[in-house]
Amino acid sequence: MVKTMWVSVVALMAAILLVTVANIPVAEAVTCLPSELAPCAEAMTSYSRPSGLCCGKLREQKPCLCGYMRNPNLRQFVSSPNAMKVSSICKIAFPNC
Repeated sequence: MVKTMWVSVVALMAAILLVTVANIPVAEAVTCLPSELAPCAEAMTSYSRPSGLCCGKLREQKPCLCGYMRNPNLRQFVSSPNAMKVSSICKIAFPNC
């Protein structure tokens, strides 16, 4: 009887642990491809408003922005005043690299 109760308690604890672990969000790896920011090109190089697609791509690529700013070929686009404006409109904090 006591052994059965212990097995039940352990099984219940294991089930609770599995449910808890299953609800923990897992960070997905981001593939840093500057071409993913193509929907933002017009907004970053002119005074047009960024699209929803642009904001979504910018949000996805946010972990990559510091790397883009270190790249001399991309720096002028990613750190331009228009890029900062796009970031602000999309409500994405501009990284401090």
